[in-house]
Amino acid sequence: MTTPPPASPPSTATEVFDAILRNSSDLYRGHREILRESYIPPRLPHREHQIQQVAEVLGPALRGDVPSNLLIYGKIGTGKTAVVAQVRQDLLRRSDGRGEVAFITVNCGNLDTAYGLLQTIGNTFANAEGDRIPTGWSLDRVQTAMRQLMDVRGGIQILVLDEIDRLVARSGDGVLYTLSQLNTELETARLVIVGISNDLKFTNNLDARVRSRLNEEKILFPPYDATQLQDILRERAKEAFRDGVVDAGVIERCAAYAALENGDARRALALLRLAAEMAERDRAKRITSDHVVKAKSRLELDIIVECCRTLPPHCKVLLYAILQSFERRRGGVLTGEVYESYTKLSQRLGLPPLHARSISNYLSELENLGLIRATIVSRGRGGRTREIVVDVPLGETMPALEEDPLLAPLARPRPLNQTLLTNFDNPNRTGPSY
Repeated sequence: MTTPPPASPPSTATEVFDAILRNSSDLYRGHREILRESYIPPRLPHREHQIQQVAEVLGPALRGDVPSNLLIYGKIGTGKTAVVAQVRQDLLRRSDGRGEVAFITVNCGNLDTAYGLLQTIGNTFANAEGDRIPTGWSLDRVQTAMRQLMDVRGGIQILVLDEIDRLVARSGDGVLYTLSQLNTELETARLVIVGISNDLKFTNNLDARVRSRLNEEKILFPPYDATQLQDILRERAKEAFRDGVVDAGVIERCAAYAALENGDARRALALLRLAAEMAERDRAKRITSDHVVKAKSRLELDIIVECCRTLPPHCKVLLYAILQSFERRRGGVLTGEVYESYTKLSQRLGLPPLHARSISNYLSELENLGLIRATIVSRGRGGRTREIVVDVPLGETMPALEEDPLLAPLARPRPLNQTLLTNFDNPNRTGPSY
């Protein structure tokens, strides 16, 4: 009996959507959100001690006492935000909705200014549209309106500043000083600050007055080891997937990859979730270790693309010039050739080219980010120069850069079926597509 040929892949987005709707997933038992970092599980393995510490600091709010300010330190993916979220849920539940305690959670990674932070805090307590603080007021007026709204609400208000170090890096410590001395100006309300930071040393450069007020309590979250990550993934997998669909070794491989990167639980969960997505695309009945390998490649590409998108404009043009020259030569390129290519691309885009010294600084930045490698080579009487080698996959990074509005005029025609994920969906792919 002859084996029927495999079905040809869908050629349009509509066909892809139709196929997804026709074929329900055989992998999932629960909601896919279970595998995302935003999901707060009923139990956080290996963070029981930290939960107890945070609860002991914030618990006095239940009897009307003002807790100490709290700073929580730890590397990315060590459960800081999840622990605070779980303590928040339990504390609000025990307060029986009487309103003596309120939480305001702000991700400082999404705010650039002190103005935006104070406006966001104030508007959290606005009961009607007319009470909201509009954009355009002076900073002093925004601060006054925020205090008034907080006093109308009253009670103990716990302000959680996630990624507080990024706020300080962008706008200085002035806004933290304003918040830390706010209780001397409030009448019926009291403010407690809970700062969450990935930078263990970010308070070193704070004003002494701010540091003394914020450093009332500190909690350090250690990174997870591989065994702890396995426990976390097994609990999530048991809740998310049907019995028997996760092959032996999948959990261990996801945990091992994440343990190598500072014990990041977010990365471990992302690997497991992407491995399941890869299995679904392959229409597989089980999640295998091969799917984890493909997920790791996909995740690394996402990090590279995101890194490229956040580069300064001239640095993006420089990286594109390097990739273009490297693709053309299929080998290392010299700094002189790179600068010449960068200058031509800048002029084509209407940007005034930077001086060679500035470009040299950008080259060092790209090397520090791991996107390129530069080595010193001797050219005899011609002196010494740097030879640049690309450390990212050209076939994925160049199209990603061309999606940027700045570099869109440089985009080259590509086949309609070519996507950023082509190579990563190919099980025979063994390395970067140089």
